[in-house]
Amino acid sequence: MQARATIKATARLVAIIVTLPAALAYRLAALVAPPARVFPGWSQLLSLVPGTTGVYLRWGFYRHVLPLCQPDAWISFGTVISHPAARIGRTVHVGAFCMLGDVTLEEDVLLGSNVSIINGNRQHGIDRLDVPVREQPGEYPRITIGRDSWIGDRAIVMADVGKHCVVGAGSVVTKPVEDYAIVVGNPARVVGSRG
Repeated sequence: MQARATIKATARLVAIIVTLPAALAYRLAALVAPPARVFPGWSQLLSLVPGTTGVYLRWGFYRHVLPLCQPDAWISFGTVISHPAARIGRTVHVGAFCMLGDVTLEEDVLLGSNVSIINGNRQHGIDRLDVPVREQPGEYPRITIGRDSWIGDRAIVMADVGKHCVVGAGSVVTKPVEDYAIVVGNPARVVGSRG
């Protein structure tokens, strides 16, 4: 057990060293352009590194540049974080090909594969017909997934999810989910409670 912990700690240290040039390049680019524009490109690039090596390299980069990325976070292949203010807590597991915006993933959160967590359902204004949708202002609330919650494969989350929740695979969360709730469907509705 001790040998395994030593190997993981060594791998993390190597990842921090190897990703330092990328983190510095990102920081320099963010001095000239808005960080929210520069950051996704780095996330996309690192999302393409396969296997456990990729997991450690993604973690190393995010450890340098995000406000919080705990050492035991696992971010799988193909996952893109599009916002530089994302926060990733302790023992978080993010499955393959997830899309994450300005999110907080509290400790022990488990995301299946192909999960999208987007910043609300009002990202684009649609009221005016004389202005293209892409130019109308929107709202981008930060989304929090509470401690020990599990989001199933291909779910889309547009609102906060409480602690100890389960969001069924393929569900679409459009409204906040209370602690301990089990929700499924499109739109997601409560079908049970944990505990």
